[in-house]
Amino acid sequence: MSVKKAVIIPGNGAGEVERCNWYGWARKELSKIPGFSCQLKNMPDPVTARENIWLPFMEKELLCDEETVIIGHSSGAAAAMRYAETHTVFAIILVGAYTSDLGDENERESGYFSRPWEWEKIRANVKYIVQFGSTDDPFLPWDEQQEVADSLKSDLHKYTDRGHFQNTHFPELIHAVQKLTKLTE
Repeated sequence: MSVKKAVIIPGNGAGEVERCNWYGWARKELSKIPGFSCQLKNMPDPVTARENIWLPFMEKELLCDEETVIIGHSSGAAAAMRYAETHTVFAIILVGAYTSDLGDENERESGYFSRPWEWEKIRANVKYIVQFGSTDDPFLPWDEQQEVADSLKSDLHKYTDRGHFQNTHFPELIHAVQKLTKLTE
């Protein structure tokens, strides 16, 4: 199993994803890796980010498979984790991952938090799990980010000053993907 591509799954509320946060910048940077491609598409149902719409889109449109690194940000991280419960992928990189609906109606409607997480299935279906989190995230409590890290035994990159990772550049993400591509050479 080797890695051939990355797919960026944005957080909910991201309209034109190419111009949102670090997504477009990261797609351009990752596309520079020889023999590697990176996909970034506007998601259907971008506000509620319903699981029953996003996961089929990830499978049928974005073709996430065993040669894919799924990079999920925020609700995109929740989508990546749920996808990995039932699909084999090369790696998941979780940026701002969390475990509950945070008491938010929109998050509840997404469907990701309607049942317990199947951590063992995710670990069994994914070769590498990398996680980025920040203790000063204004939306996500640190204990939920830490719960993801502990449950998935992820390679956790813990920050204190990144908030919800809504910056326009994210060099550490590029380095993490480059490292994953070297593991398959």
